[in-house]
Amino acid sequence: MNALTAVRAASSQQLELTILMPCLNEAETLAVCIGKARAFLDKTGIPGEVLIADNGSNDGSQEIAAQGGARVVPVAQKGYGAALLGGIAAARGRFIIMGDADDSYDFGALETFVARLRGGADLVIGNRFRGGIEAGAMPPLHRYLGNPVLSFVGRLFFSIKTGDFHCGLRGFNADSIRKLDLQTTGMEFASEMVVRSALAGLRIEEVPTTLKPDGRSRPPHLRTWRDGWRHLKFLLVYNPRWMFFIPGAVLSGLGSLFAALLVFGPLRVVDNLSLDLNTFVAACFMVVTGIQLITFGAISRYYAEITGILPRSRGSDWLTRTISTDRLAANAGICFAAGLLFCLYAVMRWAHLNFGPLNDSEIPRIVVLGLSLIVISFQAFFSAFLLGVLEIPVKRLKAGQFQETPAREEP
Repeated sequence: MNALTAVRAASSQQLELTILMPCLNEAETLAVCIGKARAFLDKTGIPGEVLIADNGSNDGSQEIAAQGGARVVPVAQKGYGAALLGGIAAARGRFIIMGDADDSYDFGALETFVARLRGGADLVIGNRFRGGIEAGAMPPLHRYLGNPVLSFVGRLFFSIKTGDFHCGLRGFNADSIRKLDLQTTGMEFASEMVVRSALAGLRIEEVPTTLKPDGRSRPPHLRTWRDGWRHLKFLLVYNPRWMFFIPGAVLSGLGSLFAALLVFGPLRVVDNLSLDLNTFVAACFMVVTGIQLITFGAISRYYAEITGILPRSRGSDWLTRTISTDRLAANAGICFAAGLLFCLYAVMRWAHLNFGPLNDSEIPRIVVLGLSLIVISFQAFFSAFLLGVLEIPVKRLKAGQFQETPAREEP
């Protein structure tokens, strides 16, 4: 079994709870974690299992797990997310509570998670900042910068009221999470689970949990900058609005403002400071860049809509109705014509001066404005055909489904 194995029930007789631990050479702490998890199941009387998703350990972790009464599922594909995907696919429990096998989380105190899941929550996330972080349990860089910043970005981008996006102790309804078809195989899996759950409209709740220093003598698998970037990259990829639209709108708005103020001549700010042609050129560059980002945002959101990557919204519905290769190409043609007219007008003005030196910046401004419009037209024109290319597989898929439907209906 690996992380890409089709999701299916591992047993016809479903248990209520699977306590899932990803494992890669956790011999030092694995027995303690399994013992706490089994003690919790015995104490509460919950029909359950302890499942170890082993990611290729070579330190005897598999034998330790089997001796401790846990079920071991080997997952060939490497990565934190891959191990969890393999474990989720193999779990027999209606609910799954996952946690690291480094003894940093208390598997003997899962009552709150179970109660929230029984109450109808689809995903219950621990919050270490509310529950308590013992001294030395989390590096200062993670505690005061990495986790707070990435959690803030997640809340801002996706309107999720979660204070700790990356807590490794979390419980969820197995069927609800399986339906999300999660894909990431690295540490960013933690972010994907929260984001995709929110986008799917699942019920997300949060409970305080404690974090203590792990019991291993070796460094953790987490790599601060690499994994932090992967989390941030995932958050940006799944939110075209903040990745493209908002930066593009800011750039094009500021550029348009300065260009409008300077198009007819220099602007004196204070006695010894005035804005002139150089600032006008910079403003036009800002507009060009901003329009390109907005175009990227429109195409990416449209593609996410037609492929089902992101759910529908009023904005995406408007884009689907409005944006098309033909319309983008037509607008590009209009923009090109306007830019060409500005350039021709500038040449005519220069000819009127017998192509002599330009002591006034009026003609260079007109040239810069015309060239900016021409560049924007090229951006829009080729983006239009990029959109057409992205539509091809979706149209072919829909055509194939349409052709298959009558065949299935024949007696």
